[in-house]
Amino acid sequence: MRALSRAVAAVAVALAVVVSSGAAAHAAGTPYTKTPVSGSLGTYNVSSVYVAGVSSGGYMATQLQVAYSARVRGAAVFAAGPYYCAQNTVSQALYACGDNIYPTYVSNLEAYTRTWASYGWIDGVGNLSGQPVYVYHGNSDTVVKKSVTDDLVSYYQRFGASVRYDSAGSAGHAWVTPYGTAGCTATASPFLNDCGTDPQGAFLGKLLGSVRAPNTGPLGGTLIRFSQNTFAVNGFANGLSMDASGFAYVPSACAAGQSCRLLVALHGCAQGYARVGTAFVDRANLNQYADTNNLIVLYPQAISSGVNPNGCWDWWGYLGATNYPIKGGAQVETIMNMVRRLDG
Repeated sequence: MRALSRAVAAVAVALAVVVSSGAAAHAAGTPYTKTPVSGSLGTYNVSSVYVAGVSSGGYMATQLQVAYSARVRGAAVFAAGPYYCAQNTVSQALYACGDNIYPTYVSNLEAYTRTWASYGWIDGVGNLSGQPVYVYHGNSDTVVKKSVTDDLVSYYQRFGASVRYDSAGSAGHAWVTPYGTAGCTATASPFLNDCGTDPQGAFLGKLLGSVRAPNTGPLGGTLIRFSQNTFAVNGFANGLSMDASGFAYVPSACAAGQSCRLLVALHGCAQGYARVGTAFVDRANLNQYADTNNLIVLYPQAISSGVNPNGCWDWWGYLGATNYPIKGGAQVETIMNMVRRLDG
């Protein structure tokens, strides 16, 4: 048991993404921000749903897309590997899904996916055909090896997804953003890297088909802080290693009833509000694009717990249930309950 606990902690540490808090004042490399206001998630005129995430959030993004491919119409994944990579095994998570000492067994993962779809445990795999997927891997990332992310691309391609793979940059293990507070090649705190590029514009263009330039002035929307307990499958988000509160950025046009898209944005390990405040929310470079592209951004929040010391999303089964990557999985279903509220 002690060895297993050390292994679980090692997974969390290996995929930890820690960001520094963003300042509200506008300066070079510093975004305009919104102060969160307490409220409830409303229902909006949402036309389509997409997901994005980094590291453990990247693994969760793929779980959401594959499990609910009829509803989630595309994904952007930074620094992660293929769906069900860990196969409910800590050693596989460590040595195949971060390091590449073990193989990821992509053919097996494809077979699981097709079988589970035939059982109705996930949506039909035909939904993935033609779906837009953006995958990012930095050449200085030694936490999730490139071969692991290569296998994510291969996994999607086996189902006919339309994949753009951005793997030419020199980034370390991080969410890359113009508002990054670390150098491009760093794999060290704060793991929010500025590479002089704009991957958010690239992936939103891929997912949405086209994208307008971001709002670089004061933000016009509202950042809502809402109760995640309302959506937790057990009524108690902390019991799912999720925070009591989550966040959603709602542009004024969406609040006024215009047709909008919804993006679920998933932070990495140790990057939730309990650790770094609204740093990821402020610096992910998503609210800026949201304002000009009628895009609501949902920011679910994970927290640390005894089985999850670094506040990662459950992509290897740390909550103790084998259904974590399919419909009914505790965190998957809790996040989808938020989506259901937002898109009616």
